[in-house]
Amino acid sequence: MQNYILRDENAIYYECGFSCDNVIFISLGSEKFFLTDARYILEAKEYAKDCSIIEANDLLTTAKALLKDSKIKKLTFDPNDFTYYAYSKLSSELDIEFIEELNFSKLKRVVKSDDEIAILSKAAILGREGFKNLAKYIRKNGFEQKEQFINFKAIEKMSQQGKFALSFDPIVAINENAAKPHALPTKKRLKLNDLLLVDAGIKYKRYCSDRTCTSHVDFENFSFKREQKFKNKKHQKIYDLVLKAQQTAIKHAKVGMKASQIDSLARDIITKAGYGKYFVHSTGHGVGLDIHEFPIISSKSDTIIEENMVFTIEPGIYLPNEFGVRIEDTVAMIDGKAIIL
Repeated sequence: MQNYILRDENAIYYECGFSCDNVIFISLGSEKFFLTDARYILEAKEYAKDCSIIEANDLLTTAKALLKDSKIKKLTFDPNDFTYYAYSKLSSELDIEFIEELNFSKLKRVVKSDDEIAILSKAAILGREGFKNLAKYIRKNGFEQKEQFINFKAIEKMSQQGKFALSFDPIVAINENAAKPHALPTKKRLKLNDLLLVDAGIKYKRYCSDRTCTSHVDFENFSFKREQKFKNKKHQKIYDLVLKAQQTAIKHAKVGMKASQIDSLARDIITKAGYGKYFVHSTGHGVGLDIHEFPIISSKSDTIIEENMVFTIEPGIYLPNEFGVRIEDTVAMIDGKAIIL
């Protein structure tokens, strides 16, 4: 059995069903240890499954003593999890070979279980409800509101007034601000016939949803549906092109493909239309306990797509100082093809 040590919260949650912001998890053969301080010890004893709970004032010192007593010879760790100080303190004076395995936990989690997909599906449903609630607010009260305030309302509506945590800070962008893929909200006010891009998600049982909608601002019929009718002809042209790229990639994605082939399904349509240089990011990324997981759906990825992988498909075109369009759904590979969650 592989021996390993973890510090990442979501990696540890995956192992035992509980985590916190000060924890070390060690797996030694069939024995597993959850080390935390007194603030979290009661909850750890209640929620962490199939592991021994150890209270420690100094986690690194306690972990080092445990490893020394274990007599193991090799220990796998993810270098992303450890600062140089923490690694040096832990590994010094131990007769153990520390084996670097980059993204150890994320690679372990790349293929989701049926239970995980059910949770991710529920997260997606709740996320869509949040988008519907935000659309209702915009129809009634969105006119002349600042991006900053609509961003605040996105947090409120997506979270269902705090019932759910968010997957990430929402992106709310009007017209030229939408040309920035990760736009920060400004004081720009929403007006009739504007283009509005919203990227948001929630967490359900710690698993993330992720969706992006680009919409025409009509205060009578405003929605985040995929069918959009823009007054601005260039808005419509670019929107239709991005939607075609996204739907083509979803329709033709298959188990057994390389991730780069799925990227090409979307990117080739945009490139052939003359907008390739304005599609500035990968076509998608894995989604799970982290908002960005594996597989990465990019032009450089040789990852073979497998059954039960979950990832986004989100092509975009970003025209500087004009506007941007991104359309994103999270899909699961089920029965060999991509199903929108």
